[in-house]
Amino acid sequence: MKVKTSNIEDTKKLAEIFASCLSTEGAFVSLFGDIGAGKTAFARCVFKALGVKEKITSPSFVILNEYKGAKLPFLGENSFAACKNSVQKPEKELPIYHFDLYRLENEGLETIKEELREYSRPGVLTFVEWADFGAGELPYNRLNIKVFYDEAEFNDTRYYEFEPVGAEYEEFVRKIAALAKSEGLLK
Repeated sequence: MKVKTSNIEDTKKLAEIFASCLSTEGAFVSLFGDIGAGKTAFARCVFKALGVKEKITSPSFVILNEYKGAKLPFLGENSFAACKNSVQKPEKELPIYHFDLYRLENEGLETIKEELREYSRPGVLTFVEWADFGAGELPYNRLNIKVFYDEAEFNDTRYYEFEPVGAEYEEFVRKIAALAKSEGLLK
């Protein structure tokens, strides 16, 4: 599935759709794309949509950022989930782990293998930027998101290509696609 966003408001809408489709099992998300493609921007929007209040920064130099305060479902006043879910559900805390593997070489990756495995367990949300550097250390069941832009377009247009790996992620992507289509993000 491929979604086109034309500006940051569309990206926020896509992030809210993503957040509203998350289950209590969380997700393992592998992000791919060039520098400046929008990987961190999308992650930041998802975390905010889930209710994270603290400042969300790129983990480029620290390898891993951990965020608390995310809740499922987060039904804030302005959230997309509030518009789509008419029944208030109890909230569940969702730990968030945000990796950036860009600065790791083979030896560096060795040092965080255990963390990647630990943070791929159910009940957490893990985003891994520059997942292509993770080689064989990524879990089999995951959601790959390729983020890119057209160099001929000098604007904020971004493309998000969702690729499910594993049956539960196929259903997750179907839900995202249905809502993205209803919001005009998927043609």
